[in-house]
Amino acid sequence: MQKYIYYMFVFFCMSLWSLNGVFGVDAVKTESVTEGESVTLNPDTEIQTDDQIEWSVDGRFRDRLKLDKTGSLSITNTSTTDSGLYKVTSTRSETPLNTFNLTVYACLPVPVITRDSSQNSSSSSSSSSSYCSWVCSVVDVTHVILSWYKGNSLLSSISVSDLSRNLSLHLKCLDDSYSCVLNNPISNQTTHLNNTRLCQPCSVSTAVVLLKL
Repeated sequence: MQKYIYYMFVFFCMSLWSLNGVFGVDAVKTESVTEGESVTLNPDTEIQTDDQIEWSVDGRFRDRLKLDKTGSLSITNTSTTDSGLYKVTSTRSETPLNTFNLTVYACLPVPVITRDSSQNSSSSSSSSSSYCSWVCSVVDVTHVILSWYKGNSLLSSISVSDLSRNLSLHLKCLDDSYSCVLNNPISNQTTHLNNTRLCQPCSVSTAVVLLKL
């Protein structure tokens, strides 16, 4: 059931459209937040005082919306289902003032690093079996990047488009500079590989790294 809120004498129409909607030539502004955070959509066109404001939303927003005198709309406690295109329209001009492309990203889990014992046990070569094999994995995430780093240097990365994925790392020896990072455009989670008990520590010589997707 739609709710209608009238404020002063200014008309503000905000409607949520699908990502495939067509909005003409109005400017598109991009906003990104993490799930649970708040976001404010600020029109960059001045609202005229001789207009009327009408704000209509569907029931899923409930009490999570707030409209101020400038026509800015705030959404609290955002969820991924709030992602989409929002359009601000004035009845005086009957044309869109702004379109907002809002993306709400899910909270990222901490990537999990485990030893891949099957990799060593299946190796017939003594030289291959001397490598330590590690797997960094994530589940229940989409549209993120999973990467292995040595210090600040990127070793390998994959795009996680499904709900679970892993990335392997094979080392001749181990120091404390390796880490697995899960990130999206606005946040990241990092797990450091520092369990030297399962792999011989590196000496002065440089570690040999083998990567496997």
